[in-house]
Amino acid sequence: MSIKFNDLIFGKNDIRGKVGEDITPELYRRIGHAYAAYIREKSATFTEAMWISVGYDARKHSPELTKALIDGLIESGINVYDLGLCPTPLCYFSEFRIPGVSGTLMVTASHNPPEYNGLKMTYEKVILPEQEIAALRDLTRSGNFSTAETKGEYKKYDIITDYIDTLLNDFENAGKGLKIVVDSANATGGVVGPELYEKMGCEVIELYSEPDGDFPNHHPNPSDPSTLNDLKTKIAETVADFGIAFDGDSDRIGIVDDKGNSLPGDQLMLIFALDILNKTKGEKPTFVSEVKCSQLLYDTIEKHGGRAIMWKTGHGFIKSKMKEENALMAGEMSGHIFFRDRNFGYDDAVYAGCRFIEIVAEKKANDPNFSVFEFIKSFPQTFTSEEVRIPCPNEYKYKIVDDLQQEFSAKPDVFTNKIEKVITIDGVRLVFRDGFALIRASNTEPVFTLRFEAGTQENLANYREQMLQIVDNKLKDVKAVL
Repeated sequence: MSIKFNDLIFGKNDIRGKVGEDITPELYRRIGHAYAAYIREKSATFTEAMWISVGYDARKHSPELTKALIDGLIESGINVYDLGLCPTPLCYFSEFRIPGVSGTLMVTASHNPPEYNGLKMTYEKVILPEQEIAALRDLTRSGNFSTAETKGEYKKYDIITDYIDTLLNDFENAGKGLKIVVDSANATGGVVGPELYEKMGCEVIELYSEPDGDFPNHHPNPSDPSTLNDLKTKIAETVADFGIAFDGDSDRIGIVDDKGNSLPGDQLMLIFALDILNKTKGEKPTFVSEVKCSQLLYDTIEKHGGRAIMWKTGHGFIKSKMKEENALMAGEMSGHIFFRDRNFGYDDAVYAGCRFIEIVAEKKANDPNFSVFEFIKSFPQTFTSEEVRIPCPNEYKYKIVDDLQQEFSAKPDVFTNKIEKVITIDGVRLVFRDGFALIRASNTEPVFTLRFEAGTQENLANYREQMLQIVDNKLKDVKAVL
């Protein structure tokens, strides 16, 4: 059967595209066949009893796409647990929780607009990396697979009840005494988060818990400050302790304090890391995060007896490094937080919310006047910039970054403060005594992303202006060649 096929929807971490143009039920049925052929090839112990869990997000077209995907799996002889509408992390959870499950498929486009959909995939508890997604793409395009003589079994599974009951074993009464606001953005978080947090003992004020794939109230992306306005208003109205926001498939979290300030991902990671360090005395646990994070995160973890590893941006890179280093926790600025401490090591915003609730409730039990805002103020203060994006043709962006690395290594005195270290893990990160300047080439777009941190506003402005001027001169040289 002829189908629409666009190679570009098969990305580094998942499949994603516009429904009708790139994503169709016919394609998903074929992907079901291809995934079945893929795991047969990968598994040395494949049996007819192999089960795959399938879930989907709140988008209007997700049920139809999910049915087609399941049809492809069953026609290929694969047994399927249908998890229904649920967060992506619950799909991952099923592979650890349900005996016999060997992989998961989650129909979601996360925080993309309503007209998009996609697919996140795991096999043997590992998210398919870029090269495996490419192999699945080639297999899907080829159509070199056949239906099985015996169809697979189909069962529905109530993963939401299982997940809530399992987490309550660890977090029962952990939220006692807290009032929180939970904004699920009409996405997947609303079917799990509010109920779980209430059962933990919190007073929960809900915003937009009902799933609606049109996302009528605001976009499900807590990294975008404009999506947090209703949450901030409700926190102030109800005098809540803090607020929690989920993205479209609930693998990224946003936290807003009692004064309406959103916590950046690195600040959130620092809170979690310090809590873990405080409870693992005598050990030296490892934490992994990305090059865009505050130097304060890495320095404070080291100061309190931990081991802090800086790594490449991208949750696939972070997750692989976390496994390699046997880290207890990892995370990104975007709100992906991975806990192996007391959990399974995947990114789960609902679970991260449980951990934040637990930390705040413990502190408030010791001090009834405890405030998240005042707690954050007690950290050493730095000045940071918003992420800066500068267009650059793909064929030049990596060469420019290489040139900058060599120039800064040779000339460490071009900024107000001397460059103390040049880190080249992912782009070029210049470390100063009071902060950093970062430039990296985007993995997916023809742009540079830049970020800056300093001890004063004056130094921040210097790092930013000097770097932007240097990059601008490089781009002028490129344009002259073009």
